[in-house]
Amino acid sequence: MRKLLMSLLMAGSLLAGGIGAALADDASAPVAASAAASDTAASAPAADASAAAAASAPAADASAAPAASAAAAAPAASDAAPAAPTAPFSVDSSKINSGDTAWMLTSTALVLFMTIPGLALFYGGMVRKKNVLATLMQSFAITCLVTIIWAVVGYSLAFTPGGSFIGGFSRFFMSGMNYIKGDKATTLTVSHLAQTIPETVYFVYQMTFAIITPALITGAFADRMKFSAMLVFMSLWSIIVYSPIAHMVWEPTGWLATAGILDFAGGTVVHINAGIAGLVCCLVLGKRVGYGKEAMAPHNLTLTLVGAAMLWVGWFGFNAGSAVAADGRAGFAMFATQVATAAAALAWMFAEWAAKGKPSVLGIVSGAVAGLVAITPASGFVGMTGSLVIGIVAGVVCFWSATWLKHKLGYDDSLDAFGVHCVGGIVGALLTGVFAVKDIGGFDGSVLLQAKGVVTTLVYSGVVSFILLKVIDMTMGIRVTEEQEREGLDVSLHGEHVE
Repeated sequence: MRKLLMSLLMAGSLLAGGIGAALADDASAPVAASAAASDTAASAPAADASAAAAASAPAADASAAPAASAAAAAPAASDAAPAAPTAPFSVDSSKINSGDTAWMLTSTALVLFMTIPGLALFYGGMVRKKNVLATLMQSFAITCLVTIIWAVVGYSLAFTPGGSFIGGFSRFFMSGMNYIKGDKATTLTVSHLAQTIPETVYFVYQMTFAIITPALITGAFADRMKFSAMLVFMSLWSIIVYSPIAHMVWEPTGWLATAGILDFAGGTVVHINAGIAGLVCCLVLGKRVGYGKEAMAPHNLTLTLVGAAMLWVGWFGFNAGSAVAADGRAGFAMFATQVATAAAALAWMFAEWAAKGKPSVLGIVSGAVAGLVAITPASGFVGMTGSLVIGIVAGVVCFWSATWLKHKLGYDDSLDAFGVHCVGGIVGALLTGVFAVKDIGGFDGSVLLQAKGVVTTLVYSGVVSFILLKVIDMTMGIRVTEEQEREGLDVSLHGEHVE
């Protein structure tokens, strides 16, 4: 595994060098470009209904950006429709679609529901009893922490125009995002990525993605990271890793967006990103005390099953909500999510049944989560065949990675964050290139392009996560003492315990 880390570090150094050069070229551009675009768009007449409908294409549909840019760049006749906006802008409130807004408010609540209580319970049930409160605390604290970071700087860096690798500061501290109620007319800002809903709704919707992504990482290092170190790592990771990856994939000016990468709802941005960071965490921290020698069975699988069910329900906001409209695309994403999840749960269950002689509750719920992960990048692009195959492959491959692969390589991924989220995300991202249906998503898939997105995310997130952890370890330490670990994090870190 040390060789793996060194390989990642070397590859990342090359990538980081390219990113650094690009950032140096773009350093002065983001703020000025964003502000200029915002001012120009704000003074322009609002788009008509047909333009608004076109703009309701998925925020996560990264490859829509190059097409829109090409269309905007083409010579236009005098009576042609105005060019698509490239930055947040102001509109009259009559341009807001109430149906889309209602659906996005619902989706936002559903995605937040995935972290608290969904992921908290899913992870909390899988740890030992002496660590359950510490595990629940991590998800809850991350929700609070990332909310503030996203409002201050995260959203601006991810979803405003800028360079190829990072956005600008036009929405720093939510600057320029407004709702102005007048006597005769009410105006408000909308994102150029979601023109039929208020920008505040889009802002909070994307915040829920920024929240759950670092929360997923905690499953890899459960039982052994200091709470203080966890808070520092997640703060820096959200800004330095999550926002740039989100910008590259989902913002039209992003490097991977312009390349045509398909990621409807976060296969690369959320799952591969969090999964590889989780692997690096568990490698840097080392194995839990007694790992492989002492029993470390889940203390309450009832909590885990309830948490998984909450994740499943909330995932409809995650995937169908990424259509950013109450339309047929959202319906297809919901359908694909349900089919793939069921297929993956059954595939994991039958694989475990064949390998171990009995199907387990932990197995079937883990399979369901693997299916949810794998269908995420594909959900707005595939039909029945793609959904079914992606689910089956994800269930079998993630079962293999969480059992045989982990045992073979010897790393201690406590709750299989890497085995399910990174591996499942890779499966889904690559198979999106195989099964994307142009009639559904508007784009043909390419496995090679999808692989570019996968490798970029693995290298950038893996290397930067490694550097952050090493710096934190040298300054404040990242792992609890052996005595604290044996006592349990509930008592040693939080002074509480479950009876």
